[in-house]
Amino acid sequence: MLTIGKLAKAAGVNTPTIRYYEEIGLLPAPDRSESGQRVYGADDLERLTFIRRCRDFGFGIDQVRLLAGLSISADKDCKEVGDIARGHLKEVQAKLTELKALERSMQRFVAQGDAVCCGGPGRDCVVFKDLAASS
Repeated sequence: MLTIGKLAKAAGVNTPTIRYYEEIGLLPAPDRSESGQRVYGADDLERLTFIRRCRDFGFGIDQVRLLAGLSISADKDCKEVGDIARGHLKEVQAKLTELKALERSMQRFVAQGDAVCCGGPGRDCVVFKDLAASS
């Protein structure tokens, strides 16, 4: 049996995260010791590790909830997992496209700032004037 602190350490999360997951129903309410302390077992560690890994992949809470339900379902098709993963991959790819565009804009912005910077007081910096100007 694990305490909340030991469970957190073993799963690589913090204790408030565990309490939050219990509150929103991603983790079942834990058993309690005679003194009222939460106690967890191997199944809880496995489920929490699964949730953490899903979150590491960037899945949202609702997606994690769906995946967690599918992971214990005997009557759901495994293809649903693939559908969720493919949908998330498309979201990640769209974010990457946006971030690459932002990177190019920032590179131009920094290069322009470097080209016009002549030193002096920060309040007179051309970069601030460019940021404040409407495009």
